[in-house]
Amino acid sequence: MKRILIAGLVASALSACNTTNNTDVGTSAVATSTATTPKNVIFFLGDGMGMTTMTAARIYAVGEDGDLTMDTLPETAFIKTYSNDAQVTDSAPSMAAYMTGVKMNNEVISMSSDTQAVDAKGNAYLNGTDSLCPTTNGKSVPTLLEIAKAAGLATGVVTTTRVTHATPATTYAHVCHRDAENDIAAQLVPNGKGFNTALGGGVDIVLGGGSQFFLPTSAKGKRTDGRDLVAEMKTLGYTYVSNKDELKAADPTKTKLFGLFSSSHMSYDLDRTADAANKEPSLAEMTVKAIQGLKKGEKGMFLMVEGGRIDHALHETTAKKALQDTVAFDDAIKAAIDEVKKTDPELKNTLIVVTADHDHTLVLNGYAKRTGKSTATNPGVLGLVKDVVGTKATLDADGMPYTIIGFGNGENRAQGDRKTFAALDDGAVFANTYHQEAAIRVGAGSETHGGTNVFLGAIGKGSDQFYGVMDNTNVFKLVRSAVGL
Repeated sequence: MKRILIAGLVASALSACNTTNNTDVGTSAVATSTATTPKNVIFFLGDGMGMTTMTAARIYAVGEDGDLTMDTLPETAFIKTYSNDAQVTDSAPSMAAYMTGVKMNNEVISMSSDTQAVDAKGNAYLNGTDSLCPTTNGKSVPTLLEIAKAAGLATGVVTTTRVTHATPATTYAHVCHRDAENDIAAQLVPNGKGFNTALGGGVDIVLGGGSQFFLPTSAKGKRTDGRDLVAEMKTLGYTYVSNKDELKAADPTKTKLFGLFSSSHMSYDLDRTADAANKEPSLAEMTVKAIQGLKKGEKGMFLMVEGGRIDHALHETTAKKALQDTVAFDDAIKAAIDEVKKTDPELKNTLIVVTADHDHTLVLNGYAKRTGKSTATNPGVLGLVKDVVGTKATLDADGMPYTIIGFGNGENRAQGDRKTFAALDDGAVFANTYHQEAAIRVGAGSETHGGTNVFLGAIGKGSDQFYGVMDNTNVFKLVRSAVGL
């Protein structure tokens, strides 16, 4: 079994970070390093990107015998993803385990293991998107981003989701329920009420969606406190960008950068590329811009990059969107490696890690004939199962054709014998909005996560520490060890 991860970072020391609102636990002081060479960590997280989704995305993009960039990483491992209270995790505790080394309960953002997201009656500690977390409900735990910040590294967060969504939030925020996005947003704004002081002068570069949680209700946002956090960030010296052209024009080497490109999540890559009027940057473009800006850090950088909409498309059971977003995520990985190699050609000072927070229920059905990559005239892995001998569709027990990709649960489940419905064809199932069939019927958009291990790949400084089967909490420890944080 190969090993995992991509690494590079830090050359300083540090002790556990403290916030004014929470007491940190679980991190001891680390001796200060005398090294002066900047070191960098880039942590890529494909939200919901299970190994079956990775496999399907590879076939979709380059065919069965091709390779995505993440397939070529020299060190690989399998990661256990269960949370403190659940066999199948949600994104909050799984990503938080990578960022803090602590197992926590579902829905919890970077807090101690005893933190509860709901009260004794099962009610979430929420009032809309405002937190109702009791001050006695657990303690914050330091994150890799906070630890890097304390060591003097430049820090950044890039995502295709709202920047206040679970995965990015675990890097810089602490709250008992992931849906308290108003509070999570406030933790990003230096000197303001609710700011997470462990971030020092603030995260240097933040790019993604979710402007609604930074704007008051009077400006069509969701903030109930009347604050305009976008205006506050501008006052603090951040350059604010809201579209692709503004991002391209910004010089992140001269200013901190804050970009919100949509009110909620950013567009699926399939929709973004199909709409000529869409002004959102790609994940690769955001990633490269962030690296260019963070390179100015004398001691190095810590950057988290999330391909977040893979997960959302899988919940919808719209596999084509999920596979395209996985490819866009892979494009960002390649772009990052290429950009970093301009100043660190052999990645001697850079660790890059690529992994996922959890699986989904996507499966590859049947003894499908090889399809090759998907094109305008070939649905590929998104098409029907065809017999290896000949070109006829393989039939199920009802004598009906079925797709290569299916889901364990989802919204599209035939109600009754499938033979009573019109037969599927490649044209129908290759549509951008087609919802693959599922074995168990659930509500629209409610396909669930899966509990199987996920892939981890790594390259660069200290990456050879990642191999075998390991718990997600151990990844936190190995990243710190690899780069001396």
